[in-house]
Amino acid sequence: MSYISSRETQDVSRHDEDSEDAPPAYQLETSIENVPALDYLGLADDGRISIDLNSREADLGVQLASTKESRTSWNIRLNIVIQIVGSRGDVQPFFALGQELLKYGHRVRLATQDAFAPFVRDAGLEFFSIGGDPKELMAYMVKNPGLIPSMTSLREGDVQRKRTMIAEMLHGCWDSCIELDPISDRPFVADAIIANPPSFAHIHCAQALGVPLHLMFTMPWSTTGTFPHPLANILINGSSINSAIVNRVSYAVVDWMTWRGLSDIINNFRSSLDLEPVTATIGTSFIEQLRVPFTYCWSPSLIPKPSDWGPHIDVCGFFFRETTSYESPLYITKFLSGGPMPIYIGLGSIVVKESARLTSILLEAVRSCGIRAIISRGWRKLGTGIANSQDILFIDDCPHEWLFQHVSAVVHHGGAGTAACGLRNGRPTTIIPFFGDQPFWGSMVAAAGAGPLPLPQRMLIAETLAKAIAFCLTDATQSAAANMAKSMSTENGVEAAVRSFHTNLPIESLCCEIILQQPATWMYTTSNTSIQLSTTAARILLDQHVVEPKELRLHKTSPTHIQNRRRDPVTSVTAWGASTTMGLTKAATGMIYEPINEIIKARKPLSDSAPSQTSITTTTKAAGALARNFGRFNMYAFKGATLDLTLAAAEGFRAVPKLYGEQVPSHGEVMDWKSGGVVAGKNLTPGIADGVSDLSVKPFEDAKKEGALGFAKGIGKGTVGFTSKTASAILGLVAYPGQGICKSLRDLAKTGTKKAITSRRIEEGEWLLRNDTTDERIQFKS
Repeated sequence: MSYISSRETQDVSRHDEDSEDAPPAYQLETSIENVPALDYLGLADDGRISIDLNSREADLGVQLASTKESRTSWNIRLNIVIQIVGSRGDVQPFFALGQELLKYGHRVRLATQDAFAPFVRDAGLEFFSIGGDPKELMAYMVKNPGLIPSMTSLREGDVQRKRTMIAEMLHGCWDSCIELDPISDRPFVADAIIANPPSFAHIHCAQALGVPLHLMFTMPWSTTGTFPHPLANILINGSSINSAIVNRVSYAVVDWMTWRGLSDIINNFRSSLDLEPVTATIGTSFIEQLRVPFTYCWSPSLIPKPSDWGPHIDVCGFFFRETTSYESPLYITKFLSGGPMPIYIGLGSIVVKESARLTSILLEAVRSCGIRAIISRGWRKLGTGIANSQDILFIDDCPHEWLFQHVSAVVHHGGAGTAACGLRNGRPTTIIPFFGDQPFWGSMVAAAGAGPLPLPQRMLIAETLAKAIAFCLTDATQSAAANMAKSMSTENGVEAAVRSFHTNLPIESLCCEIILQQPATWMYTTSNTSIQLSTTAARILLDQHVVEPKELRLHKTSPTHIQNRRRDPVTSVTAWGASTTMGLTKAATGMIYEPINEIIKARKPLSDSAPSQTSITTTTKAAGALARNFGRFNMYAFKGATLDLTLAAAEGFRAVPKLYGEQVPSHGEVMDWKSGGVVAGKNLTPGIADGVSDLSVKPFEDAKKEGALGFAKGIGKGTVGFTSKTASAILGLVAYPGQGICKSLRDLAKTGTKKAITSRRIEEGEWLLRNDTTDERIQFKS
């Protein structure tokens, strides 16, 4: 089996499809005579590995090394799902990103709410609905601009509706990773995930699939001391507290409140994916602990990358779509040419109740300035019933990229995309923030001198808006906006973001070792060989009976391990107590509530024509619910009181040396019963040896630094070190193997998600072979 060409040269680089020099398409030769040997590596007599430099494996190594050195090209074609939740302004920048990814041969699916389906498909991308209603979401955000919902929202049930919507979208995001294309029925399994943080499902989907995750967003979401979290309203009021500390704390507070509101929904979602629950101690920070790659799509000219962000975080520039030809409606063209250049006013997808009052304020401000204006009606149809005039024009949808070239200033709600488009065109900007990151962008624009301070919509009156518009029309503001546009003209945020995405991919584990342009999805494993195979390669080898199904297993190109980081014995045991108590309470409540709920449901007919279920069925379901929760109660009681407590104490004692500045080496991950024993061994001998040595070493080390006082401190450290390290070592003998056994048993019992992924990968492989196109130019190394 090989892919053969009528030409001798096989060029692996990207080629123009229309180029005469491009190699012809590779055809699959069905004969099995040319199947390369899979045992390509051998051991020499002295134990060294023999490598044939003419083999495809050596060539792969050269490719991997050169890829590390220069990422100017990319040859592996991936199935990429982009999961985005938010308004149109949140979704639209990713149209440009998806279009750029298509240029590299990737297959791109944009998963978001139904309302944006036409725009996604018009951009040439595949669309997948994750459910949810963006209008309802925007209405909730306007009503509750902060993190804490208002009493009105609580009374009207808004919070529960939002939680239900988020649960729906979580499951929709998972479906977007593995379900068929809804139009073509073509199989799709994600090889990589790009997402914005509010989609929430991203890390859990990536963990279940074992694929890379890359977060991208239009607002800061990573802890920094440079500025506060955009969703936090910091009130220092002359406090002497260091502002950098306050800023960092703001991220922790927002994360904590978000987690508190959604933890049960997220853990229920994780359970549906056969993943272990995330505890409260790590639920607010595991994204940062895992150092998930993050790309921020704003201009570094406007907001430079903070110095305390690591190399896994990039600031690439705003995402703009390629300029396309647009012919404006005649009524817009006539208005633009009928007088002085107008300003633009638009609130995008913001949903407001008092649209008539807001329209009145806008019109009064414009008239008091003696200027002309184009006003976008938006989702709440501003200006309904008001006729257009020579100075005021109400419009529906119109591309900002085109329109902002023809206005003198822009007034809007502060969406990142709209702000970016205004600045790119050198237009001074007034921002009327409603919620979220909008006040943040208003402040950033004002700091750049390209507009006034933001005008919160709750305090908006015609007089203040008129002053803000007048500020935008001054020479100084116009000049600052023009300078910002000049700086941004040298940036290409979309290209930079794609480079960032490619650079952070795990190329070594991602690449198929037979068909180099395809990602590895299977691992072929025998007693002496392991080879990464793509979906197509695996399917071909199976059909040719070169490999057996039992020799293949799903390959995780980027495994995710969420670890419960312990700080000390007290907090770890306290967290164990809270978690165990919550589990026991939930199970005990379930023993009463769920059987009663089954009885209540049984009394309600399924439909007008369908009778209620029989008493036997009802009794069976009620008994099943009782038994299920009784089992959970016993599990929490036994496992919680033995293994979980021992593990919490072992990890807590192990973390104690961090409190006085000592580095605690990693003992590895507990993945199954085998690794549990390994970790216990790694924790035992060094733990006891280090604990004993601390009694004598620490006093003399500290005495050299601080004399007698240091000697006393050293005795204290040595005593604490001996106690904590030996305690962790001894407890770990039970805790880590027990944890490994539990994980192994869980893996044996929880196989639904793994079976679903396996089934989808098989479907994908069969589809690819049936529909193999000759213009793919897949390269096979033989």
